[in-house]
Amino acid sequence: MELENDFDKAARLLCPELSSVLLKIPDSKKSSAQEIRLRLGKPLTVFCGSLMLYVCRSGETVYSPERAMVCTKNHIFESFRRLCGYSVYSRQNEIKNGFVTSGGCRVGLCGTADATDGIIKAITDITSLNLRIARSIRGAAKPLLSKLMPMKSGLMLAGAPSSGKTTILRDIARSLSVGEYSPPLKVCVIDERGELSGNCGADELGMCDVLIGYPKSEGIIQAIRSLSPQVVICDEIGDLRDCRAIATGANAGAYLIASIHAGSFSQLMAREQTGELLRTGAFSHAAILYGADRPGMISEYHSLQQKKTYVCA
Repeated sequence: MELENDFDKAARLLCPELSSVLLKIPDSKKSSAQEIRLRLGKPLTVFCGSLMLYVCRSGETVYSPERAMVCTKNHIFESFRRLCGYSVYSRQNEIKNGFVTSGGCRVGLCGTADATDGIIKAITDITSLNLRIARSIRGAAKPLLSKLMPMKSGLMLAGAPSSGKTTILRDIARSLSVGEYSPPLKVCVIDERGELSGNCGADELGMCDVLIGYPKSEGIIQAIRSLSPQVVICDEIGDLRDCRAIATGANAGAYLIASIHAGSFSQLMAREQTGELLRTGAFSHAAILYGADRPGMISEYHSLQQKKTYVCA
């Protein structure tokens, strides 16, 4: 039996009418697709890096919207309910932050905010869904690990949205835990949003211990307390609480590998969180991804302690 590809897995998360159309898209387009976008009253759209494709009812992809299938209120409502597991109320903590995670795919939301004193309590009347396709690519991290191994310090992985940060982290976790480039290491993955582990099968994280749904600050501390990891991996460092938890992990002897939003090295160094992370002593290397047009590919590798930069081919 042929394994279902990542695009088809993602498409099946949507309502039956939309998923049946998306499954007809040519395989050549599926393999490069990064996002599926639904907007109320607008054409069904698939993004392939910098290329925007409109989807017809036949599954044909075109470059202009005239013949494309239009997303209706029912398409968005039913897809949203399916993505929430038909329990919208139970997903409110995610929804108020502008996303839900389903099948390992993060889905961005647009709608009407219910806010009090500048704090969003809920999002209603959903008008847009942006489904980011979760992918697992074995060997994606090999060029990076060839520079990092043998592992003696932590790594910050920086990239713009849709540049492949989660894909690289997933392959790093698998590779280190099964001993692909070194003796196997005890690796703990803090998967706060269910993206690192949710859509790609148990084998794609190798022999990792995985804490799903834990806030990074709590997950890192629990991993150190009870799982004795040599390496802790987490996605998208956000606020200063995460930075403090990382300091705890580093001081306990674990190596930290974490991603952070930044489109270039200069943008990375300009972020407040970066300064806090460097002060923890947890990171001495940074890798910069090219961007959405070359997802999962490293453009630069920086030694933060020696202030050296290596441009990757």
